[in-house]
Amino acid sequence: MSSTAQDAIERPQLWSVDEHLDDILRKIRPLEPIELQLLDAQGCVLVEDVIVPAPLPPFDNSSMDGFAVRTADVRDATEEFPAVLTVAGDVAAGGARPSALEPGEAARIMTGAPLPPGAEAVVPVEWTDGGLGGGPVDAMPAAGAAEVRVFRPVKAREHVRAKGSDVGAGELALAAGTILGPPQLGLLAAIGRATVPVRPRPRVVVLSTGSELVPPGEELPPGRIHDSNSFVLTACARDAGAQPYRAGTVHDDPETLRATLEDQLIRADLVVTSGGVSVGAYDVVKEALSELTEEEGRVEFRRLAMQPGKPQGFGRIGPDRVPLFALPGNPVSAYVSFELFVRPAVRALMGLEPQDRRTVRARCAEAIGSSPGGRRQYLRGRYAEGTVTAVGGPGSHLVKALAEANALIVVPEEVTSVPAGTEVEVILLG
Repeated sequence: MSSTAQDAIERPQLWSVDEHLDDILRKIRPLEPIELQLLDAQGCVLVEDVIVPAPLPPFDNSSMDGFAVRTADVRDATEEFPAVLTVAGDVAAGGARPSALEPGEAARIMTGAPLPPGAEAVVPVEWTDGGLGGGPVDAMPAAGAAEVRVFRPVKAREHVRAKGSDVGAGELALAAGTILGPPQLGLLAAIGRATVPVRPRPRVVVLSTGSELVPPGEELPPGRIHDSNSFVLTACARDAGAQPYRAGTVHDDPETLRATLEDQLIRADLVVTSGGVSVGAYDVVKEALSELTEEEGRVEFRRLAMQPGKPQGFGRIGPDRVPLFALPGNPVSAYVSFELFVRPAVRALMGLEPQDRRTVRARCAEAIGSSPGGRRQYLRGRYAEGTVTAVGGPGSHLVKALAEANALIVVPEEVTSVPAGTEVEVILLG
């Protein structure tokens, strides 16, 4: 047996959860930055500070439809004795530079249009007759009025968006490390940036293994089950910020698995498999990846001091040494393993802090018994207002209980039972 294959054999001792995660993160390097168009950069991490090149907004402009005026001309305006001003013209958003406003004049102005020189404020159209004569109007009428009556005074700079009031030239728009969501992309567009340098969203390929698996929507023959893992793990990858690719299922055949992985590596920054990592006669992932040559990479299979998720595999394969996570096949084990190990790795590839799930202390509403000594247990739980309740039993096949949970209850290795009312560590999901 080659030294690589020998190294890949399951180590006899139990690894702790922390040891396994630390080993993973030591071997993960952030993806190289690339320049992307704004919409392509959604969900990516900015790799350099973005400085505002010019004030935003770039000029004083009206915050509503109305009339630009000098405040002195409307200081004494009332409904009984309105100020009557000459309408000097219209100022539209995106139009030509407006002419200066003379005393006794007003300019019809639209929302977002530049304030004319000499104007000090904007009177909302609802405070005027709109140039129609009579009382206040609800909306701006068509152009053409020679005069406008103003029924209320206005303060200086009222209803005016000042130049640079959003952000000034030379200020920091977005800091390196920012995840670009819709508001951030909107800001970049507003300051004129068409592209940005980012770390791309990692491409995560997800595979389920097992000859017993049937895709959802197909009839189940005797002895078969529907594949849920590839859907759960693909959704987990998307939730973590990755660009996931669900590659479906692979039967329990080592050659088929190796060929499938080789085909998928071209589009993968990280690979996740589920199933086939224990000690059974048909544990295809372990069989296939324990025999990799030095050139093909290395995957190490381990037993962890945790429940669920004791059998785990991790390594790097292919010419680019793409990280591969071989997770257990039971649905709850696969999900918990993704949360604990794969999610931090995805974030590390993005250049982010690996841990983003919030951990809190909560009081157990009910007792938790028979936790295995020497293993850290992760139980599904329902958390609300400082209290957590376990849902379902410890079985790693109980998918319904997983769907009802919004947290993981952490029972330490040295604890075998948790009385009701005990304070425990809780990892909040979602």
